[in-house]
Amino acid sequence: QVQLVESGGGLVQAGGSLRLSCAASGGTLTSYRMGWFRQAPGKEREFVGSISWSGGNTYYADSVKGRFIISRDNAKNTVYLQMNSLKPEDTAVYYCAADRGVRYRPSWDLHAYDYWGQGTQVTVSS
Repeated sequence: QVQLVESGGGLVQAGGSLRLSCAASGGTLTSYRMGWFRQAPGKEREFVGSISWSGGNTYYADSVKGRFIISRDNAKNTVYLQMNSLKPEDTAVYYCAADRGVRYRPSWDLHAYDYWGQGTQVTVSS
């Protein structure tokens, strides 16, 4: 079983940047599709982006496309979310998730993922 821990959240001014990390333990992420999701207070958890197990394919929600970049370092068992040009509406708890690839569901689908981290808070001030 894989455990995921997000880190790197914090308070940043609008227009600033932040990089989140998702570290895995109890297993490796080499064969996992990874997703980032976020949830603001009173809102449903929403898809942010995903990256294939090889790192060759990435997908992003329209709301973050062109601003956020997902990358992975399988040797370090870590996935990253680089967030640039942050906006107040990006404020949320950010979660990483790991997909074993056995369900063959779209990457934006919450139910595609087998393991979830506890989240890290990102707050963007205006």
